[in-house]
This record gives sequence, C-alpha cells and structure tokens, in this order.
Amino acid sequence: MQATPVIAIFDVGKTNKKVFLFDESYRIVYEETVCCPETVDEDGDPCESLEQLHAFVFNSLQKIFQDKAFVVKAVNFSTYGASFVHLDEKGVPVAPLYNYLKRFPADLLHQFYAAYGGEKAFSVTTASPVLGHLNSGMQLYWLKHCKPHVFKKIAHSLHLPQYISYLLSRRYFSELTSIGCHTNLWDFSKQAYHDWVYKEGISKKLAPVVPSTHVVTTSVRNGMYNVGVGLHDSSAALIPYLASFHEPFVLISTGTWCISFNPFNQSPLTSTELEQDCLCYLTYEGRPVKASRLFAGNEHEQQVKRLAVHFEKPVDYYKSVRLSADLVRPSAFEPVQEEKSGTMVSLKSSLFAERELSAFASYEEAYHRLLQDIILQQVGSTQLVLQGTNVKRIFVDGGFSNNPIYMHLLTLAFPEVEVFAASMAQASALGAALAIHSSWNSRPLPGDIIELKYYGVAQGV
Repeated sequence: MQATPVIAIFDVGKTNKKVFLFDESYRIVYEETVCCPETVDEDGDPCESLEQLHAFVFNSLQKIFQDKAFVVKAVNFSTYGASFVHLDEKGVPVAPLYNYLKRFPADLLHQFYAAYGGEKAFSVTTASPVLGHLNSGMQLYWLKHCKPHVFKKIAHSLHLPQYISYLLSRRYFSELTSIGCHTNLWDFSKQAYHDWVYKEGISKKLAPVVPSTHVVTTSVRNGMYNVGVGLHDSSAALIPYLASFHEPFVLISTGTWCISFNPFNQSPLTSTELEQDCLCYLTYEGRPVKASRLFAGNEHEQQVKRLAVHFEKPVDYYKSVRLSADLVRPSAFEPVQEEKSGTMVSLKSSLFAERELSAFASYEEAYHRLLQDIILQQVGSTQLVLQGTNVKRIFVDGGFSNNPIYMHLLTLAFPEVEVFAASMAQASALGAALAIHSSWNSRPLPGDIIELKYYGVAQGV
C-alpha cells in the first residue's frame, strides 16, 4: 500500500499537547494527545516542563516516522502565546518556561509605564491591555530588572511556537503572530518594534523576524523535512477562514472566552475600546485584526451549575432545552442598556448572577433568560469590532456554535447580518498546516475545509 503524504502539526495547549497528521485534502488521518505534568520555577510558581515538552515532540516524531502508512512532508506548530523560552549562546535554556499567570511586581509595572508614556497611551500604541506577564515582552523587562544574572545569559528569547520549531530546525526566528498578540513589543502605528524594546536592550535578545509562511529544510532523524516557524494558536485558527472567505466577516470564536475577530476593521484601537477588553492581533500575513473578548463561556458554565442546583436537574440538562418563542423577550436585543440604571451594560460582570432564580417558573425559562443576558453582552462586545465596517456575515465556532438557542438569539440580535455556525476539525492546527501549504502540498486548497450551517430568523422564533 502506498504511504499517504502528510504534514505533522504540533498543537500545544496549556493542558493538552496534541500532534496531528493532515493528508493533502486536510483530513486528519492520525492524532495523539498527551497531558504533560507541570513543574515549578525557582520561585515555586507552577510552570511548563521544558523537559516534558521536548520528550513529547521527539517521542511523537519517532512514532510517526516509524509508521509506514505515512510519509511526512513537513512539520509546523501552533501553541498558546505570551510565553518565552530563553536560550544561551549554545541554545540551552537558561530559565524555566515561566507561566504567564505568574504575579508581576506592582512597583516594576508602575516603573515601566511611568517611563514609557503611561498605561493608556502605551496600551493604545501596542494594542495591549495591561496584563503583566501576559504581555510577554514584560517578562524580559522583569528578568532584566529582577533577575539580571539570568538576563545576561540570554542570547535568544523565542516565543513558544518558535522554540518548538527550533528544537527541529536549530534555527532562531521570531514570527509576527506571536509578536503581535498583546506582547507590549509591537508598535501598531509603526508596524515595528516599540522604541522601548531598543532602549532597554531587549532587541538584542530577539531573533530575526520572518513571515509566518517561512520554512527551512532541515534534517530530522536522518530525513529531510520542511519545518515551519510556528504560529500563535488564536491567529492560526483564523487562517482557515481567511483562506476560505474573501468577503468581510467577523468570527466569534467561542470557548471559555468568546473572542470576536474582525480582520477587516482597520481603524486604530482606542483607549475606550481597550477598557472594554479590545485588543489587536496580527494575521499570518502581518495585518492587524481587531478583536474583543467576553468571558461568556465561563459565565455559561458557572450559571448552568447554579441552575442545576436550584431546579434539581443534571448539570448538562441545558442540552435538552429547546428554543421557545414564548420565552424570548421581544425587547431583549434593544440597544445595550441596563434595565434599571439606563447605563451601558458591563461586559466584565455577570448580568444573570444578579437575578433571583425563584422569579423563574421553570429551568427552561431561566435558561432562556441566561442566554439572552449572554447575547446582550455578546452584542456589545461584537459591536466594538463590527462598527464602522461593511461586514455582512458572522461565523461562530466553538462550543456555542452547537447551541441552537444561542445561535437563534444571535440571529435575532443581528438581523442585518447573515449568521452561520461553523465547524472544522482542530482550527489552530489546520491553520498551521495551511500557512505553509505551498511548501508541502501540490494540490489546490479544498473548498470544503469549513462546514457552515445558516441560521435565519425564519428558522427560529
């Protein structure tokens, strides 16, 4: 039997580490998932184990290379962002892979923003809310001022996707989707590193910037392979949509966070938008993507637990609730204002948590109200990136795309826009494969990468 040509994609999340093989039609023909135990850094804070990560990559590759059913043409990577690996001149790590949730010293944070124009102005320029270590560039600033003995040893600081690429290619690169994701490193007005990166000597630690489509041909386990430089996972997940649709659209990617991406909104980020949890990413082509975040998946998870206790139902009972026109308030999607105060709805606090569950006659009624509250906030969040553009389509992927009530309510909330539930297998991994399509795949891009289900008002309420 002839071996199937494939690309291997390592998709590294905080919890699960996955490897996929995609064939030339972008079907998954092999997958493996492992959970690597955490370790601790020198301060006792939890962090990723570089040793476990190294073992996962090479053990997985050995298994794949030995499988005669496949012939690997290329390898690429998508990983979570806001994380650096710091290497010495010989390419040996000199520090742990620090957790982006690690506490950032308040006095050092104040020192930084005082020196570089203040939080508001700096955040607008870098499209980065003030997030401490989640602004990965701040990790280098922290090392310079708090751990100078470590900082002096650093020859190359690589974002996590580029570090895993380095394990195979032994080449040092920086890449735009990692640099452009709330790192504090990138000046979006200049489309270049911010001045502070040079003034603090940080630039000397950063590898040359290459396109997200860059590959190097390298020897891995006695074979020659095209190895990509890796991408930040959120930006990688947008690639299948950019490859498939050319008319303006907004993607609402739903999970714990519901993130609205608008690749067609070129207006500069404002301080008001930043305060409402907007930021910018860079696409794999280097173009800004305005995005807004809402903690709606977490809100749903917490509130269905509360409903289950009050109404004495299983936690997943919501999956059996069907859309009812009688339970949808006609005024639910009027301009986003609080019912009592008349002020703008907060996108950061729960609306439903303040409601007395005893006011609802049934679980079904309460669940409809929960989703209407979530949609009310979702409208406010999505409008931040939608306004001022000619977008006529909204795609929803992730958990809420499988919730018919959410989808129908979203359609009611955006009557002038076509709303679709989108589904595909492993979007970020697929995006990393598509980014280097021409380096391994001679076939044209297939037209059925994304499955769409259209939701119209006539189908619902």
